[in-house]
Amino acid sequence: MDVDRVDLADHPRRLFTPSPSEMERGPGGRVPVPQRDGAATLLRADDVLGKQIVATRLLGNVVLEADRTAAALEVMSRFALDPRWLMYLPPTMSPSETTKREGYLEYPTEALAYYRQNGVATVVCEEKHMGSRAVLVIARDGAAAARRFGVPADGTNGVCYTRTGRQFFDDPALNDALIARVTAALTAADAWGRYATDWICLDAEILPWNAKAQGLLRDQYAPVGAAGAAALAAAVAVTQAAAQRGLDLAPLLERLQAQQTAIARYTEAYRRYCWDLDGLSGVRVAPFHLLATEGQTYLDRDHLWHMAELARLAEADPLFLATAHRAVDLADEAACAAAAAWWEELTDAGGEGMVVKPLSFVAQRGRKLLQPAIKCRGREYLRIIYGPDYLLPAHLDRLRSRNLATKRQLALREFALGAEALARCVAGEPLWRVHQAVFGVLALESEPVDPRL
Repeated sequence: MDVDRVDLADHPRRLFTPSPSEMERGPGGRVPVPQRDGAATLLRADDVLGKQIVATRLLGNVVLEADRTAAALEVMSRFALDPRWLMYLPPTMSPSETTKREGYLEYPTEALAYYRQNGVATVVCEEKHMGSRAVLVIARDGAAAARRFGVPADGTNGVCYTRTGRQFFDDPALNDALIARVTAALTAADAWGRYATDWICLDAEILPWNAKAQGLLRDQYAPVGAAGAAALAAAVAVTQAAAQRGLDLAPLLERLQAQQTAIARYTEAYRRYCWDLDGLSGVRVAPFHLLATEGQTYLDRDHLWHMAELARLAEADPLFLATAHRAVDLADEAACAAAAAWWEELTDAGGEGMVVKPLSFVAQRGRKLLQPAIKCRGREYLRIIYGPDYLLPAHLDRLRSRNLATKRQLALREFALGAEALARCVAGEPLWRVHQAVFGVLALESEPVDPRL
């Protein structure tokens, strides 16, 4: 494929012409939408390559350095699905501040405090599903997909892709089966009539974890668990034998047995999020954001509205999973304590944790954009992230010094770019304009940041 120029001449022209006003509002006032000489249906590498400055409605100008945009283009040109479907990539999410609570690295108190200190009155706490992030763009039928997105009129009416723009399922038959089930559920839930649209974009988590992360489990987590269990079993046996001969090895034996317990809990932690699959049997889709339909986004609706609307899909088809959630008044100490207790119940039962969001989809304090969401993960889940023995005092004390500043800034910039991409798409702006923001999210993902955060 010629990376300098991709001919998308068969697209509907309205997708590639400027919005009627030819203007958008930026933080400094009204700025013109850039115009393109020649054929407006051509997506060019220089639209997304080199240093880019993307104007966003939420955060002003977002600067993308040349080395980051090159990395994004490499991924998109080699691995991404048909770009005509690619209207959005989700942002990364920051964890809560490190807690001082004994025996914990993260605890809900800090996540709730962040929003309280920034003037948010009410938050929504949602169960965090341990799966893989997915974006679903579904049209009513193949004809609607061809008409709206300019894709071939071959009957394909939707896509499911990862947070880096790749097709979620490698197996075409499994992908087709998922799209068919989701389409049927949307029809049964009267989504087309309810939102007056021929297409819909959803942000979701797909479970189980091994539905997408089988290679990661096989090549990284399982070997660590197996090797650790075998090595520690041998070390404990040798130490016990030596102790029986009269050597004072009690402190060493105690340390080895603590590590042995930790590695067993580590293996149990990642296995909890995996189960056998047979086609779509066992697969669950947990949508949490209704992002866009024809002509509009839903970033002006609060998170309780999103939860209620998407619960309709769970009623229509058991493929969908309604997310457990609760609204919390941050001025009510009892409500905050109850939210923390709920988190403990979830995580003690094997759940990953919860996500705390301001009630409004977009929250600001004055002109300051607040974090769109903060994750708070459970003690056992964090073994997978930080290592089997991370809760040992020496390790936990070291980990408390983690720095969240870079992750927080990254989350804000990616959130602003994702919202910008959606806004440009529903306004009928050219695909190259939408992709400037979409590519921006992927470019920022190549910035160095602690992957454990």
